[in-house]
Order: sequence, then structure tokens, then C-alpha cells
Amino acid sequence: QNIREGETIADPLKRSGEFPALVTHMIAVGEKSGEMEEMLRRVSHIYDGEVERVITRLTSLMEPIMILVMGVIVFFIVVA
Repeated sequence: QNIREGETIADPLKRSGEFPALVTHMIAVGEKSGEMEEMLRRVSHIYDGEVERVITRLTSLMEPIMILVMGVIVFFIVVA
């Protein structure tokens, strides 16, 4: 509704508090410069990189945990 009344897209996003300042700032710059598509593409690349880093970190944590769990299982099988 606010956007229909002439408010920018970035303003409601800022007020919601759900988006980081970097994202709302990039969207505001995209609106002002007329390059909204390019700014949204850049935001998408930032989040893609962040997701990749999180997945890599989780994978590197899961491998040692799985090895430990398998070792404990084998230990109990051998002891039994």
C-alpha cells in the first residue's frame, strides 16, 4: 500500500527489520539510479556466496562428528 502511495521499496524493508542494512541500502541505491535489476542481482550473489560458506562450514563440522559416531558404534560392537 505504501509503495502505491509513492514510497520507495527500500523504506518498508528498512522498517520491517527483517533485512540487513546492506540489502536495504543496495535496493535504495538501485531505485535511485534506475539499476534495480542489477542491485537485486548483486544482493543475490552476496547471499549465494553466504549460503555456500555456511554449507561448507557445516560439512566440515559434520565429517569429524560422523567419524566419531561410527567409531563409537564400532567400539560397542567389538566390546559386545
